[in-house]
Amino acid sequence: MVDAARARRGKGRPDDHLFDRELDHLPPEVRWREWMHRVEATIFAASEPVAREALARVVGRSCNLDLIIDDIREELRGRPYDLVAVAGGWKHLTRPAYGDAIGAALGANERGQKNLSQSEVLVLLTIAYFQPITRAELSSFFGKEISRDLIGNLRGFGLIASGPRSPTPGAPYTYVTTKAFLLQFGFDTLRDLPDIEALEDAGLLSKEKLLAGDIMPGFSNDADGDAGVAGDA
Repeated sequence: MVDAARARRGKGRPDDHLFDRELDHLPPEVRWREWMHRVEATIFAASEPVAREALARVVGRSCNLDLIIDDIREELRGRPYDLVAVAGGWKHLTRPAYGDAIGAALGANERGQKNLSQSEVLVLLTIAYFQPITRAELSSFFGKEISRDLIGNLRGFGLIASGPRSPTPGAPYTYVTTKAFLLQFGFDTLRDLPDIEALEDAGLLSKEKLLAGDIMPGFSNDADGDAGVAGDA
């Protein structure tokens, strides 16, 4: 019976049952501090945002992860980086105010930023708001053909992926944004996208022009000129 129980506890990860999450032997203040350290160390060590489910594996059942995150962020106040909810998890990110300094020292590639053209940004924005969407529908929105090369560039950057096939004749692929898109723009979920009305108020987007295929009268020809991996029709 004991061996069977141990086998069940250790099913997912080797020696998982030996890891003390509860820390009942520690005074409450010390226990809380240790949980904070575990959460912060886990996020610091990860290359991708760490989901709540993963963080829950390193703290006790009585631990409130939201309060832990709040306390960590409070300690980071005044530091050049913060703990940010992004792409469905938590990640350490430098504050935007230091972007120029980091770029000057390391370059855009080291910062993990994608060098997108204006046309690519506009197409990516349209995909984000209207996904799943086909290349033909994108071309209709913009009043000119959106090239396979442009779609290929966005796929090569990992910012979009193939969605379900459209029920229209020929069953073309649709396109959807990815987790990398959320990370690139600092969104936790797609619900964090600004309201189209807010973009209109800021003069960045006109819903009427978008739906009429007149989002940008001078839409740049670099939509056809960028080389990249060919995408699906």
